[in-house]
Amino acid sequence: MGTPDFAACSLQKLLDERFDVVGVFCQPDKPKNRGHKLQACAVKETALAAGLPVYQPEKLRDGEALAVLKEFAPDILAVVSYGRILPDDILALPKYGAVNVHASLLPKYRGSAPIQRAVLNGEKTTGVTTMYLAAEMDAGDIIYTAETSICPTETSGQLFDRLAPMGAELLVKTLRAIEAGSAPRIPQDHALATYAPPLRKEEAPIDWTRSADAVLHHIYGMQPWPCATAELGGETFKVFAAVRSERGTAKAPGSVLSAGKGGIEVACGGGEAVCITELQAPGKKRMTAAAYLLGHPMEVD
Repeated sequence: MGTPDFAACSLQKLLDERFDVVGVFCQPDKPKNRGHKLQACAVKETALAAGLPVYQPEKLRDGEALAVLKEFAPDILAVVSYGRILPDDILALPKYGAVNVHASLLPKYRGSAPIQRAVLNGEKTTGVTTMYLAAEMDAGDIIYTAETSICPTETSGQLFDRLAPMGAELLVKTLRAIEAGSAPRIPQDHALATYAPPLRKEEAPIDWTRSADAVLHHIYGMQPWPCATAELGGETFKVFAAVRSERGTAKAPGSVLSAGKGGIEVACGGGEAVCITELQAPGKKRMTAAAYLLGHPMEVD
């Protein structure tokens, strides 16, 4: 049971490792791009390429999904970024229950945007967790975890790409341990739980009153969506890359300190500054700040 690329990686790994995948559940096709043409999710495409039956229920509580599951008669449910809460009757159906791959080190960052929130908050490490599914979101007993460092300039999208195969490997390890009867079961400390709500477009603008490090975390955490934005010289830019500036300043946060070959230096909170090195102007392509400035000089505040 899964929907996006992150989940498709786990499905493909199960197939590569010769697990008997009897069926696949994913979310209904959604309209994409300007033509609003219905587009299959990554899990559906992977499943169809492997000749697997795919079911895309609108609801899970009307009895129809349960009936389909009974026909599949699975030993266990492997749930990865499905995007739906499973009702108790579905969780109770398989002999070995349901396991989930979650892209954080639980109990930290329960919820739908654990990767982005970890980058946005400047975490040094993150990872993946497998757990038994429970009624409460991401609160089930932990089976295994795998940890990795977050690079200082790593975007959420790049971290997604690294964690997806880690999650797939951990799912294989988990299923083999359950089959062998050796899988651990470690209750979460719910007092340590934190939550990772989905990103909103309204969060895109950079808050220049924050520290330089916090601004950098924001720039890299907001990629690939919705992307950090900044108003500079009367234009609203998407900002893709920046570095910490060693220049101290007494100017107001958001002030442009310099604009040249090195990029665009902007004042942050606490007298700090960052230098924007890659951006995208409205109606233009993504480019280096230096390349943009060649044809569009920017006034210094």
